[in-house]
This record gives sequence, C-alpha cells and structure tokens, in this order.
Amino acid sequence: MLDRNRQPQLAGPGHGQALSADFYYDVPQNYGPYGRDYAGQDEGFNPLKLLLYIVQYRWLIVMMAAAGLVAGVIVTMMQTPKYQATTQLEVLVPSAKVFQDIEVVSENSDVRAFLTAREKLKSRALAQRVVFQLGLGEKPDFLFPTPSFSPSNIVYRAFGMSKSPSIEEKTPEEREAIAIKRIQEDLTVNLVTNTSLLSITFVDQKPKYASDVANQVAQSFIDQRLDQTSETSDLARQFIQEQVLQVKQKLQTSEEELVTYAKDAGITVTGDDKSLIGSNIEALNTALATAIQERLDAGRVVDQIEKGRGSSLGPVLESEGLQKLSDKLADLTSQYQQKLGILKPGFPEMQQLQSQIKELQRLHNNGVLAITDSLRLKYQEAQNKEADLKSKLAEMERQQVVFNDKNIKYTILKREVDSNRSQYDSLIAKLNEVGVSSELKTQSAAVVDFASLPTAPYSPRLSINLAVALALFMALAASIIYIIELLNNTFTNPEQIEKELGLAMLGILPLVGDRELIASIADQKSGLSEAYRSLRTSLQFSGAEGAPRSLLVTSSEPSEGKSTTSFKLGQDFAALGARVLLVDGDLRKPNLHRLFGLDNAIGLSNLLTNTVRRDDLPGIFRPTKYPNVTVLTSGTIPPNPADLLSSPKMASILTNLGKRFDLVIIDAPPVVGLSDAPILSRLAEGTLMVVSTNQVTRKSAKTALKRLRSAGANVIGAAMSKFTVNKFDYNYAYKYMNYQYYDYGASTPKIEGKVDDGAGQPAHAKSPAFRRLVRRLRSGVGGFVTRAKSAS
Repeated sequence: MLDRNRQPQLAGPGHGQALSADFYYDVPQNYGPYGRDYAGQDEGFNPLKLLLYIVQYRWLIVMMAAAGLVAGVIVTMMQTPKYQATTQLEVLVPSAKVFQDIEVVSENSDVRAFLTAREKLKSRALAQRVVFQLGLGEKPDFLFPTPSFSPSNIVYRAFGMSKSPSIEEKTPEEREAIAIKRIQEDLTVNLVTNTSLLSITFVDQKPKYASDVANQVAQSFIDQRLDQTSETSDLARQFIQEQVLQVKQKLQTSEEELVTYAKDAGITVTGDDKSLIGSNIEALNTALATAIQERLDAGRVVDQIEKGRGSSLGPVLESEGLQKLSDKLADLTSQYQQKLGILKPGFPEMQQLQSQIKELQRLHNNGVLAITDSLRLKYQEAQNKEADLKSKLAEMERQQVVFNDKNIKYTILKREVDSNRSQYDSLIAKLNEVGVSSELKTQSAAVVDFASLPTAPYSPRLSINLAVALALFMALAASIIYIIELLNNTFTNPEQIEKELGLAMLGILPLVGDRELIASIADQKSGLSEAYRSLRTSLQFSGAEGAPRSLLVTSSEPSEGKSTTSFKLGQDFAALGARVLLVDGDLRKPNLHRLFGLDNAIGLSNLLTNTVRRDDLPGIFRPTKYPNVTVLTSGTIPPNPADLLSSPKMASILTNLGKRFDLVIIDAPPVVGLSDAPILSRLAEGTLMVVSTNQVTRKSAKTALKRLRSAGANVIGAAMSKFTVNKFDYNYAYKYMNYQYYDYGASTPKIEGKVDDGAGQPAHAKSPAFRRLVRRLRSGVGGFVTRAKSAS
C-alpha cells in the first residue's frame, strides 16, 4: 500500500507480492471515514447560517422588500383619507349628600351615570336627532361616501375625481336610516380616565362633517335632556291633551266623509288599495297574453297542415293506431315487392295484396285527416277565445276611465284621513311619554371643548402600511426561501455530505469552466490540480497503512467527474514514484481512453472474454506519456457487462494486477440504475465516491451509498466535485477552498493547446453562473419527479 513513510521509488519486480486474495476479500477495518458519525450530528440554531442564507437569497429578499414597499404605497393609495374630530363633554353628577345623622350617600352611582351618558350618546334616538339638526339625510356625499378601500381610489386621488352619488333612488325614510347608521358606526365615545369628561370622536372622509357631527352630538345630548325635563311638566301634558281632542274630531269627520263618498260613487277597493276594476284588468291582460300565445302555437300547426306536412306533425307521429297502420302497410308493401320478382301483378295473390295495401293506405289517410281537422278546430277556438278576451278588456278599460274620474276626489279625502290619523297617533305617543312630575331639572352636561376642523387626515398612515406590508412580504420571502431549500435536495456544501451520507470529506474539487478544464488539468499550478493533490494526500491518510492498493472511483449518477478524478489521481500518485494502473471499468460508456488520447480496440472486455491473442497480451496494458502511468482501456463494449465483471476471472485479474502495480485505480460506471459499480466495489480495497455540487440529489446519493455498502464495499470517503464559491454565496464560508487560493508562485500564462484526450469535444461557452442555474433547475425537477415516484 501507499503510506506516508514509503519512498518515492517503489518499482521492483517483486514488490507487493505479499498481498493475497484472502486478505483482499476480508477487507481490513483500517479504511473507514475517520471513525466519525456525521449522520447523528445536530447543528441546532446557527445565527451565522441564518446570515449566510440572507446573503445567498439577498436579491429575492431585496425584491420582496421592494414589492412590500410598493404594495404599502398602493394600499395607502387605495384607502380613502379619513378625518377625525373630538369634542369633550362634561357630565355633571350631583355630589354626595350628607343627612342629619351624618350618614354619607355612596358615590358608586357616579360611574353608572357616566356609563349611562356614554350609551345615550351612542343611541339611535340621539343619532336621529343629529341627522335632523344637520340635514344629513339630504347630503349625498355623507350618505354615499367613497369606499374606504377600493382600487378606484387610486384614480380618484391621482386626478381629483369623485363619484356623484344620487339620492333620488332612496326614499326619505331610507336616507334617514343610512345617515343614522353612519353616525352610529363612525362615532366613538370614551370616558377620560380619572375625570368626569367624555371624549366624543367622529370619523368621516370630509373634515367638516367630522367636526360638525362631533359638536352636534354633544349639543343634541344636552337638548335631549332638556326636552325630556320639559315634557314632564303639567303645562305640556295639558297642551297635548287639547291637541289630541281636536285631531280626534277632525279624524272622525274625515273618515265619515270618505266612507259616504265611496258608497255614493260605488267605489270598491281591494285590500292592497287597488280598485276591483284595476284587478280585473290585470287578470284579463294575463289571460289575453296566454290566449294569444295559444293562438300563435295553433296557427303554426295549421300552417304546416296547409303546406301538406300534416303527416309529419307530432300528434300524427305519436298516434299509436296510425303507427300500427304504417307498420302493417310497410310490411305488406315489402311482401308485395318480394313476390313481384316471382309473380306477375295480375296473379290473384298479388291482386289481393294490392287491395290490402290500398285499404290500409285509405285508413291511414283518414286517420291523418281526422287529427288535422281536430288541430284546425283547436286553432279556431283559440281565435274565438282571443277575440272574446279583447272585447271584455276594452269594456273594462272604459269602466276604468269612469272610475279614474271618481277616484280623484276619493284620493283627496283618503289623504286627509291618513294625515289626521298620523297626527293623532303621534300625539297619543307624546301623551303617553309625558311624566306626572312638573319639576324642571337643571342642565346635567356641558361642552368643555368643541371639536375644531381637522387639517390633516389621521388615516391612512403610510408609515404603518409600509411597516405591515414589509413585514408580510418578508414573511412571504422567508416562506419562499424555506420552500426553495426544501425542494433543493442537492448538496451545496461539504457539511451536507458528511451529515447526510456519514462519509469523510477527502477532497473538494472546484468548478472549472469547459474552456478552462483542459488547461487546468494540464497546468500543475492550477487550482484544480492543487485540489486533486490535496485529495491524493487525504487518500494517503485514509487508513492506518496509507492509501489502498486498489481504489474504485464511482459516483451516483453520470457526469459527476469520476473519470476526470481517476485520470488526475493516477497522474498525482505516479508523480510520487508509484506504478499506477488505470483500469476503465465502465464497459458501457467508456471515457478513460479519450482522456489519454488512445484507441479502444482491445481492453478489459477482451481480456475477460478471452478474445485477445496471446501475442497481444503485453500490448493491452498501454503506457502513457505520463511516467509510471499505465492504462487498461475498456475494450470492445460487450452485451453483458455485469456478467463479465462478476465473473471469477475479473477477481483473478485484479489480484494479479495488484501484484504488478503499486496502485490500481478503477474508473467505474455510476451506481444508480446499474449493477456494475457494486460488483467492482467488492473487488477493490477502497471505494471513493464522487459527489457533484448542485447536481445529484441527496436521495440518489444515499441510495447509491446504500447499494455499495450492501454489496460489501469499503467506502473510504467522498470527494465533492464542481464546487464553486461566490463572493456572496452561502459557500463563502469555504472561500479557502476556492481554486484561486491554490494558485501559488508567480502567475504563469495558461497552457495553450490540448491534453491528449482524443475526444475533440468543443468547449461550450457557458458561464459558471448559467451552468449553476441549469444544474439547480435540473436537480429541482429531478427531485420533484423522484418524490412523486416514491409517493406513488
């Protein structure tokens, strides 16, 4: 094995002979992931990690913050400005009274008085009084204000436009109810702490309404209390009683006149204040419309009959008797046609069939004629009915004209009766409310501070809306970031590989663009070359006796960099003086011969199938231009790679190769979907798993590792390929692994030309940022498909 104490020159014909097959298959426990259990580690809350997430998704956060600010401004523009005005009212409560026996009355009733006054200020009766005093029921801008929150407010506020509400569609009672409801909803009454003051606040879109209503509520409260005291006087009661008697007499006289006139004029009124003639006219109009429709329907049927289409009408087709005649007629006609080819028409049997057919045809025609005659009769009846209804309606209309002349005076008399009855009911209600006490009470409240006209709206507040919108959009941004991280189940940093797979991180290989990859591999001073030398050093310390004698390099999925890793590790170990053999174990899509610029005519597959001549055996192991590096290509692609790799001959070949070379590196195919890599992993002392950044899913990597270990592989660690570090990336914590860091010494010009790869593949001019975006999208879609398959 290659250990840290080995001399650079390890060549010799007998070196490595002590390694037996028994020792190979019983893999020692020296090659483990440093004895650490990464899967059981729990990071907990990490403020630095949270900061790195913020830096990573800075543009998303900035865009969401900008969207939140814009949304706050838009919401503010969609809200209608509102003004508030406040009036302070002092409630005068009698102080505690002292009796002759020095007993003091409790002042607990004061609090009840304040609460009672507050509820009265918010009552419907007081709101109705305010509406009447200010005439709010006739002001459209108060009754129909602009919506408090509406997209149209942006246009109104931007161009100074406003709606022109119409109050003509509402009755006075409806307008009064709307105004009362507005006052009750926008009025707030609060008790000022530790005082006898009530704060009356009203909010409205117009500053004048805000101050006027607040002041009028306080004044109406005082007037209401004074009115209540005055109504309790005897003088008021006597006056109301006299008015009741007068109105009662007028109501009685007007009702008698109305009844007498209705009797003399012969006016009969239904329960809904409609005359009997009017009700009859409505009924006749309804019946006439029905009759006209029936006449039109019957007319269309008769028109079809006149055109000779009577046999196709619905009643004819629906007649069972005619249907039977038609069926029998069709049957006889069919018999006649069939026999006509054999017998002549003059034959007695044919004449009998002809007579039967004629008789059935006559009966069928008579049946159709009977049905059409009944339809014509129905049409005639519909015409007569329509004419009768028109005649009756004209007669009723003449009676209606006479009735309207008589109804004019009847309406005048009825209006007078209604007016007297309304006055009588109102006076009776007033009389019932009047108290028996004649004591006139003093004023129980006083206005301390009248509301002034507000100069600036109190709502909406741009600062509050911006803060709320910013908080909501930041929460939305956090949710989006959480979902993105939840869906992005690829590996982005080495800690995730150690935690999820429980493998030691032996090397981190930086991402190099396609154009620079060939030059970076050839340049021994490049960051990529230095990273591979660091991986070589980690492999030398991976076990107690150094690096394994046979190393399998594989990955979960294709295109993760395992062939390049095998190619570069072979060069780096050979630079230490070790004899290295690179075996292309990918018998499906070999790539190692392209990296060395060799042909793939014969190789491993030919050796396994005995299709190589004995004379060609020495030439199957090809030396390269790199000292101490020998290559065994894959050879002809076989139809059964798994069978060849699992054969005893493959194990024998690797055992013999281990005796001839210091290190055998096997470039294996990917694990997922194939059985080649698990088979080869049993034949190697150590397995290196290459995991690409932002490409392979965690579930795929776990599945691959599980398959390798199930096959008995000794996975000594992992190498993270295509790792990239940006200035403001989450992986900025690993900036020391940036391949620029490995550039040491004076800068040298890049090597022009090609390494002998034999591929001739074009270098795609894609930026690293674009490649990372493509890998993230591909990994996200692949993870979603994998989860969907596992869920199903």
